[in-house]
This record gives sequence, C-alpha cells and structure tokens, in this order.
Amino acid sequence: MAASVPHQQEAKLHCFLQWLQANSVELRGCCIRYCGPDKGFGVFATTGNIGDGIVMVVPLDLAITPMRVLQDRLVGPRCRALFEEGDVDDRFLMMVFLMVERVLPNSVWKPYLDLLPSTFESTLWFTEDELAELRGTTLYRATLVQQKQLRALFNDKVKSLVEELLQTDRDSDRTIEVQFEDFLWANCIFWTRALNIPFPRSYVFPESLDEQGKSSLSCSSEADATVTGNSGETSIHSLNVKSEDHVIVENTADGAYKLASAETVWVEGLVPGIDFCNHGLKAAATWEVDSTGAVTGVPASMYLILADQQNFEVGKEICISYGNKGNEELLYLYGFVVDNNPDDYLMVHYPIEALKSVSSSDSKAELLEAQKAELRCLLPKSSLNHGFFSERNEDSKKSLVGQSYNYSWSGQRKVPSYLSKLVFPQEFLVALRTIAMQEHELRQVVSLLEELGASGEERQPSDKDIQTAIWEVCGDYGALELLVELLRMKMMELEEGSGTEDYDDEILTNFSIMKLEDVERSKRTSEGVSMSRTRWSCVVYRKGQKQLTRLFLREAEQALELCAREQP
Repeated sequence: MAASVPHQQEAKLHCFLQWLQANSVELRGCCIRYCGPDKGFGVFATTGNIGDGIVMVVPLDLAITPMRVLQDRLVGPRCRALFEEGDVDDRFLMMVFLMVERVLPNSVWKPYLDLLPSTFESTLWFTEDELAELRGTTLYRATLVQQKQLRALFNDKVKSLVEELLQTDRDSDRTIEVQFEDFLWANCIFWTRALNIPFPRSYVFPESLDEQGKSSLSCSSEADATVTGNSGETSIHSLNVKSEDHVIVENTADGAYKLASAETVWVEGLVPGIDFCNHGLKAAATWEVDSTGAVTGVPASMYLILADQQNFEVGKEICISYGNKGNEELLYLYGFVVDNNPDDYLMVHYPIEALKSVSSSDSKAELLEAQKAELRCLLPKSSLNHGFFSERNEDSKKSLVGQSYNYSWSGQRKVPSYLSKLVFPQEFLVALRTIAMQEHELRQVVSLLEELGASGEERQPSDKDIQTAIWEVCGDYGALELLVELLRMKMMELEEGSGTEDYDDEILTNFSIMKLEDVERSKRTSEGVSMSRTRWSCVVYRKGQKQLTRLFLREAEQALELCAREQP
C-alpha cells in the first residue's frame, strides 16, 4: 500500500519529475514515489513485463561530479584555484557545491535538492541521548571522532569559503551565514548517495580539458567501457574527508605527467533519479553505464536494469544493493540497520597506546612494522560458518586462505591441528604473537634471524622470515591468550555501556519493526521512554555486537584450549 504523501512533499515530487523530464531522464518502467517518513522516496515498478529490463535512463550530463563543480560559473574559478593548490579534494568540492546550490533561490538544481532529505537518522545527527545508546561500541567512538573532525574542517575552511562564494552571486544581495548543520547535510548527502561512476574517458577528459590541466581529478582507470556498479564502497574504519589520488599517470621523457591511456575513468558523483533507489538485501536491480548508446539508445547515460526482466511485480519497490555492509556501517552512513544482518562484522583491535607499556616495546614495534602486521581486524559473521561450533559443516579449506606459510623452520613445531577451524585472520595473529612475546622468546627470535643472515645470503630478513621465526619460537599460545583477553575486554565495555545481550533482547521483544510506526505514536516501553526508530536501530546494532563478541570469544577460547594441549 502506498504511503500517504504530505501535500508539501507531493508538490516537490511533481516539480522534480518535471525537472527530470526536462533534462531528458526517461522513466521507462518505473516511478518515484513517497515511501513514508522513515524511508523518504523510492523507485517502484509500473510495468510487470519489461522486455530489456531497463526501467530508467539518466544522461550523464545530469550527474553532479567534480568536473561539473570546476566548470560551474559561480563556484568553479575559486574551487579550481584551491584544487590546483592541493588545498581541497574532489569530495570536498562536491560538498561545497551542494551547500551553495541549496541556498541559491534560482539554482537550476532546486527541484532535485528540494526533494533530498533535510535531516538524517545516521549517527552524526544523533542527539546526546541517542548517542548514549551506543556507549561501549566502536561506532560510539568513531562518531565522536568524526563529529569533531567535521566541525574543525567547517570552522577552518568550509564556512568562510561557502560564504565567500555566496557573496559572489550577482543575483543575491543578502548576506547568508552558513551553519555547521549545512555542512553536515552536504557531507551526508554525498556519503549516502554518491556512486562510483565509470565514465567514458573521452567524456571526462576531452582534449580541450586535458590541455587546461584538468587531469588532476581523483579517479581511477579501467579497461571496460560498460561496467555494472553499486554504491561507492566505504568503510566506517577508513572514512575521512580527504580522498586519495588514484589517477593513473605516465612519466614522459621531459619529466611531465600525463594520463595513461584507458577507456574508462571512475569518478564519484550524484545521479538524480537513480539515487532514489533504496537498499535491499536481495537487490532487484543494478545500474550500468552505456557509453555508446548501444544498449539504451542514449549515449553517455546511466541506466537502471532489473535482475528479473520478465516477472517483476507491478507496484513493487525496486531496490539496489549498497554493498555487503554490516549494521555498524549501515547505521553510521544511512541511519538504518538490518535485523539478523548476514553481512554483520565485529572489529577487534589492539590499542596502539597499550604497546608502549609492554616489555621491549621498541623492538616489538620494529618487528611489527617489518611484518606489515595489522593491529586490528574485521571478523565477519559469515566466518563463524567454518569455525569450531559451526552446524553447517562447511568446507574447512576456506579458512586456510591467506593463513598458510612455512610453519617448519626447524621441524620442531608442527602445523596446529585446529588451523582449519581458526576463524581469526593470520595478519592479526601475527601482530598478537609479536606483542605477546616474552623477553627470552624475543632473544631466540633475534638469534634465528641472525643465523639467517650468517648463512651467506646478503639480504635483510623478509616479513615471512620474521613471521616464521616468531612462530617457531612462540607458537599460537601467547597470541590466542591475548586475543581472549581483548575479546573479554570488548564484552565488558559493551555491557558497561548499554547492558547485557539479554537486556537488549528484552527491549526488542516489546515491539517489532512491523509495528514500529504504531510504537512511535502511542506505545511506551516499561521504562516509560518512547521507542523511536533510532533507538530500535541502536539496540539491534549493539545486541549484534554483543552476540558476535560472545561467539568469537567462544571460538578463541576453544582455540586456546586446543593450543595448550599441543604445546611442545
């Protein structure tokens, strides 16, 4: 049943649809309509049997990209100067552009920007009380850090730049003070809607633009001209305002740099129309780029195509996949979670500051660097399927990927019998073995590596040499013991922050997501606090983190027990 559309939203939608039509967007077998206050707008099928499965076609000319920002009459000149000086990156440019265009009363983007959400349910928008629901989780700390960084960036650079650009608008004679919430809005619009678009290279870098030095845009090149894509991949553990330079270049004879020859250039951008597709675990559609027009009849276009081209239900929402994201990332970026999310994961890390307090910390730090060891790891829920307690009895060989290296330096230490059931990545165990080494073990490792140097080979020990030497001396016991301690500490932090897993279960049994809107309007929990969608999402996420911590702790304890039995 279609959600009732508020009059104001209906008027905005009507203007947006007219704007799409005026800009040559084709809705061939779908419509955009209101889904309700929680989801906003979505894309729905209007035809059940679509021969080629193509339901929407959007010219790439309509995409908001860094190239468009640099060519814009108002913001282009100033942004180009900053960009060439290296003061800003392409993501920053797009956020500034969104902030400026949102304020301008005569913006050509107004019908599109008016239909976008004005606030978000992601953690960056949480109140203090809402954020308190996440105490003890990785997401709680990450949100506080990101809020602080964004506010500093706004005060140092964004506010003055946007106000300066607005002052240059000849059609505006009023002074506009930019607020932090404006920047937060633009930041969230970008991260929730930007796609990694494979543009035809000639489209991004026509000869005239190459001559003007526009080849410094952040992008990457691939060989295929038509590529299926999903939302640009991001991770809560690597999110930042700066982006890396991925341009493929060739060093010419005169020392200058030029773009390497490639057919496709990947650029992040917003694609009005297609970006109204919501997320689904089982995506009903994907988007692709048609550079020549051979597929859609529209050269340089992006199109939405159904996975099931023959039997799609009329009136059903057409969802795409935002990627295999856990609830931590979904809540951080988009403000929703998936109950029993199969892509959920747990992050475990060894605090870098704790390394300073261990014995021989400097020597161990050097060994960690030489091994390229990781001090944190993501433990996917799916890895439990081949663990000690799995009921699926999956092929245990899957767990050996990336774990096998020379376990026999002297032949005294054998490959552990539990290796095929170990669900923890070797990159992380390598770090924990190094940190957990005792003083006498460290001396033995150094001695083994010195023997390698004295063997007549004039080379420094490789990372594999060091890993093998540490394994030969230490085995897994110290690493697994430290891992158990880390997981127990994580569980303690989670429970101190928001109670036990049973407490979360008790909260969730009081209502279901199917009745959530009724709960928000009228029901109260036993604590007398209204149960909002935000709180429900927080409880589902933190309960999942406690559940995964408990399950991975059980795996670590079992591995430690087996390791103790096999100690030489």
